[in-house]
Amino acid sequence: MIYRSKAPLRIGLAGGGTDVSPYCDIYGGSILNATISLFAHSSIEVIDNEQIVLFAPDRSELAIYDLNVDLPIDGKLDLLKGVYNRIRKDYYFEFNRAVGNKGLKITTYVDAPAGSGLGTSSTLIVAILGAFVEMLQLPMGEYDIAKYAYEIERIDLQLAGGKQDQYAATFGGVNFMEFHSNNNVIVNPLRIKSEYLSELENNLVLFFTATSRSSAKIIKEQQKNVNEKKQSSIEAMHHLKDQSRQMKEALLKGDLINIGLVLDYGFKQKRLIAANISNPMIDSIYESAIKAGALGGKISGAGGGGFMIFYCPGNSRYSVIEALSGFEGKIQPYQFVSEGLKTWAVGSKVSL
Repeated sequence: MIYRSKAPLRIGLAGGGTDVSPYCDIYGGSILNATISLFAHSSIEVIDNEQIVLFAPDRSELAIYDLNVDLPIDGKLDLLKGVYNRIRKDYYFEFNRAVGNKGLKITTYVDAPAGSGLGTSSTLIVAILGAFVEMLQLPMGEYDIAKYAYEIERIDLQLAGGKQDQYAATFGGVNFMEFHSNNNVIVNPLRIKSEYLSELENNLVLFFTATSRSSAKIIKEQQKNVNEKKQSSIEAMHHLKDQSRQMKEALLKGDLINIGLVLDYGFKQKRLIAANISNPMIDSIYESAIKAGALGGKISGAGGGGFMIFYCPGNSRYSVIEALSGFEGKIQPYQFVSEGLKTWAVGSKVSL
């Protein structure tokens, strides 16, 4: 049997950064995001050799280990190892019943590069978890899977970041998320009229800057600023939290012309929460898009590179796309998707 899963990546529309501790633990955070038609994929198959085989063809990485050992967290395919180690520890009997004296091959693929700002790492962990849930028939709902993925990434693997990505990948759709102390997360799906969502999809241009970045340094500085009570950074995060509420109201009411202005407001506030969120290249791209007709935009994820989005009303998307062609990078086609994590099994065997 092959156990498969896929989970959607997301674009953040408002509130980015307010899902990161300690800010959300002290003040409460909120974010509005939407999942798109780019996915993290995972497959697990039982093989005859008593080995664990990890394969990520998109990264050209392959690793093989003995089956019944904890896999070393050494910078190579750590996301796959983290999920495997935790599942084998927490669901030992279920794991042994399914695998027995055989082995496993875990294959993953992500439709966007790591460090792109679309939540790739968290979404991949959700996808791998989903394949294990399907394989072991674990009684886990959406909140359980998202929280489990968060624990593996942030606690077990000690990777810096927030909480939104795991929940977006698991639930799917357009969601207004609230983040409170004690890792309490509430996901509020938004019932947006289809014509509003179609217009938003038409007007949002997704641009990959041809650079990837490590979000950890930016996030750690953001956390340091909150811990040290740096007022300008904290005030900016308060404004970003308010931005998420403004975005929610604009989408629900169909006040789409305001979306660009809300994005522009957030772009200016985001730059204040930590250094290196923007840089001369990003500023130049942003200014060119605005001059070409975009009303506003944002850097996806923690900042520093990766994807950017621009809100282009009317038919201005075409002039904005033309302006962006002057930079290294590419326009990324996408659609909004409403379904989150999806898992299934197929009854055929694939050899190593």
